[in-house]
Amino acid sequence: MTNRSKNRHPYGHRQINFRPTRKVFLIVCEGEKTEPNYFRGFRVPKNVADVYGVGMNTRSLVEKTIELRDKGEYDQAWCVFDRDSFPTVDFNEAFSLARRNKIKVAYSNEAFELWYLLHYHFHNTALGRADYCSKLASQLGSKYEKNRTDIFEILEPHQAKAIDNAERLLASYESSSPHKNNPSTTVHMLVKELVKEIKRNSDK
Repeated sequence: MTNRSKNRHPYGHRQINFRPTRKVFLIVCEGEKTEPNYFRGFRVPKNVADVYGVGMNTRSLVEKTIELRDKGEYDQAWCVFDRDSFPTVDFNEAFSLARRNKIKVAYSNEAFELWYLLHYHFHNTALGRADYCSKLASQLGSKYEKNRTDIFEILEPHQAKAIDNAERLLASYESSSPHKNNPSTTVHMLVKELVKEIKRNSDK
């Protein structure tokens, strides 16, 4: 056997370009733990959803979502972020950038924990972040930890109620102004899409 035949790769040197597997959801979250832990709790098959916690906010988060979306193939790309204390111009620009690039937004004004609280009761009074945590602790019967991994399982039995409360809350405002409407959230819109996907896979 010649040296040339010894060193030849059994399949030749031609590189094959594989197309990435198409997934249904790309979910890119502002927080690195709280939001990703919640969305990873859904029983959506792992091959249909990518969930990232990137530690970015507003415009930079949307830009990262666009970057990740363009590297793969997704039916829906979602950006998850809070109003917090960011300047109104930054918050609104994130929405505009997302809209221009066909990125869906699941926002919370003021904090993601509003979505959790809506699992227990309708809430239409503005609160600070610390207040949300204390109210959740009273509902959970224990200290609320932002990075806990079991929060989805705890809240899931009340999911339908949370969706109803979130929709009722949005309907209570005369105009769609996320930066002004405190409290408000559209997290339920993403949740409904995930639930729909779970049902679709269970019916196969």
